[in-house]
Amino acid sequence: TSNQIKTCAPPVIFAAPLRGPLYPIAGTTSPRSDDGSSPLIPLQRPFVYFGRSYSQIYVNQNGDLTFNGAFSSYSPQRFPMYGTRDVIAVFWTDLDNRVNGEIYYNQYTSGSVLQQATQDINRYFPGLNFNANWVFVATWYEVAYYPTTGTRTTIQAVLISGGQYSFVLMNYGIIALTTHNAGYDTENSTHHFTIPGSFSNNATGSYSAFRLGSNVNVPGRWAFRIDLGSRGCTFNGKTRTIGCSPWYFLQ
Repeated sequence: TSNQIKTCAPPVIFAAPLRGPLYPIAGTTSPRSDDGSSPLIPLQRPFVYFGRSYSQIYVNQNGDLTFNGAFSSYSPQRFPMYGTRDVIAVFWTDLDNRVNGEIYYNQYTSGSVLQQATQDINRYFPGLNFNANWVFVATWYEVAYYPTTGTRTTIQAVLISGGQYSFVLMNYGIIALTTHNAGYDTENSTHHFTIPGSFSNNATGSYSAFRLGSNVNVPGRWAFRIDLGSRGCTFNGKTRTIGCSPWYFLQ
């Protein structure tokens, strides 16, 4: 991508109308840039990601979240990567919001968003008697692809925590045509998952498999439990270490 000087905008608070499966689009804006990242964001609650507890996060320009440092890669890679970082890739591709689009992030420890998260998780993962005490929402709102100024793509990651359990919702609005990867990966790829349709012609556009598909019967939403550490997933006597999700149990 471009080596042009990156420009920054001051953080602002904003709220956009909800569309489809999206949680509220509100909070602090990341600097406008190409291949940039948010500053280090201290978390108001510890977040457990496959056995590791994190107290900070980065919202990266190119559609992913990382914990130990910013991540600038704009070329999506297939999972498992067997790399050195934990990553949640909502829509890993070459995004550039220097002309249009904003990236927002916000944390919630009370209020209607926690109520919504509690209801959603108990619906998708019955039997846990889950109660959310923290939600982190990152939204890439109508962001362009590099170098195609004017393209508009909206995606969202919702991290949800409560006690020993943690989850991620990947929500998809309108997705302009491109190629990319979506899912999650862990250090050394002990746990990983790729949303079906990644790296295919069905990933984006009007008939995007991400926007029209789901593993929880909500078009445009994919839900995963991601606190499980080395225990993995047990189903019909078999253990799967790449993570638990309702999609897995339907196979």
